[in-house]
Amino acid sequence: MISLGVRAHDFGKQPAAALARTIASHGLQGIQLALARAIEGINSDTGAQSPGLAHHLRSTFAAEGLRIMVLGCYVNIVHPDLKERSALLARFREHLRFARDYGCSVVATETASLNADWSAHPDNGSEAAFTEACRSVAGLVEEAEKFGVFVTIEGVAHHVMSTPRHLRRMLDVIQSNNLQILLDPVNLLTLANHKGQDDLMRECFDLLGDRIITLHAKDFVVDEKGFRSVPAGQGQLNYALLADLVRQRKSYLDVLLEETTPTTIDASIRHMRTHFGC
Repeated sequence: MISLGVRAHDFGKQPAAALARTIASHGLQGIQLALARAIEGINSDTGAQSPGLAHHLRSTFAAEGLRIMVLGCYVNIVHPDLKERSALLARFREHLRFARDYGCSVVATETASLNADWSAHPDNGSEAAFTEACRSVAGLVEEAEKFGVFVTIEGVAHHVMSTPRHLRRMLDVIQSNNLQILLDPVNLLTLANHKGQDDLMRECFDLLGDRIITLHAKDFVVDEKGFRSVPAGQGQLNYALLADLVRQRKSYLDVLLEETTPTTIDASIRHMRTHFGC
């Protein structure tokens, strides 16, 4: 009922053909592709993309039965240096322009932080930060509308868009169907709120269900080291509930594994197939 993929760069940076063969050998259906992090031997600088490059990579992965489900272009859209922010947003817009050539309609990022290094900033939850993030996203959405693709925002607990309500408010402010959500439940959980994970997941689907376009799948543990992410199936996330919510609201959703390595991926795939029947 779902299509299961993985972030390509979790297998390390490799030539495209070798990377495609490795990922396909695990029986997966697709990838999230972050050019700079996944593909060895190509120029991925801003301004280097072309239909030719996109078709080459699309064909290389398709030859192994893999679809490019998401183009990952994770940039700090509220970077404190306005010149740097402008350059990062230009990079994202380039991904939007060529997304269709990759056979993909989804370009994803997080909103990041008022700190340049993405670390938590005390003002990330402020009205000013929300306004700045919406200004950046609105500009990206305007570009997406021209090319018939989706700007897809992933919420993170210590970033500007940090809760389901923040994300819903952003959707209501910008009001474009070209703005969608990539849901990662673990990213919205913390040491403080993890015991309410079931309510949070239900809230995500209640508030955002019409705009959830892709799901990231990983897990979490809380131990003497605090709250930390682990591969799917190795932690405490209520996957039975998550699978039920997906079945009820978003059947045939693209789901991408995170936090995997070549040594843990097969166990995570078995876990996902147990719960989702994929």
